Amino acid sequence: MSDEHFDDELDTNQPGRPRSPMARRFRGFLPVVIDVECGGFNCATDALLEIAAVTIGMDEQGLLYPQETQFFRVEPFAGANIEPAALEFTGIKLDHPLRMAVSEDHALHEIFRNVRKAVKSSGCKRAILVGHNSSFDLGFLNAAIARCDIKRNPFHPFSSFDTATLAGLAYGQTVLAKACQAAGIDFDGREAHSARYDTEKTAELFCGIVNRWREMGGWEEFDE
Repeated sequence: MSDEHFDDELDTNQPGRPRSPMARRFRGFLPVVIDVECGGFNCATDALLEIAAVTIGMDEQGLLYPQETQFFRVEPFAGANIEPAALEFTGIKLDHPLRMAVSEDHALHEIFRNVRKAVKSSGCKRAILVGHNSSFDLGFLNAAIARCDIKRNPFHPFSSFDTATLAGLAYGQTVLAKACQAAGIDFDGREAHSARYDTEKTAELFCGIVNRWREMGGWEEFDE
């Protein structure tokens, strides 16, 4: 499906109804920050081990802010590959007694339920994934959706907002830690590579860049 065709489908709902400020800002899409930690780089074969999501809100001044965080440790799917180097990099201990992992299906259904509520309350039609190197996160998310045979995916299937690109433009930095530092956001390297921590910092970074652009006059609210 082309992006134009997908957007046409999106815009056919509730014709003539005024769109909310958030819907006007991102053409009917609600930004939702996603980060995954995995057993490797191949979304088709490597395990999804952690996933976190942060919904994004907009205040009365049109400024974005992070809302609710959801976080799940995930059981590797049957036959999943897990590279020892990936575990060393993330610090994930699969046999830790307090890990309390859930199935991919459970994690995705819980996150999607909350995302759908946020999409509805914001007056949007669908969510769009925000991630740092977002193609990686979107690839693993879509692979898990396919494995779980989930039919109602609230996210755009192939578009995303990449904060590595945005931070490169805004601050000349593409590494999450360095981009946060350049943006004046506290970043603890000891907490990095936890899906929860990285998602929350990515959400702060995304909101900060979008808000700074607005304050500089780079986007003006409009009514169609």
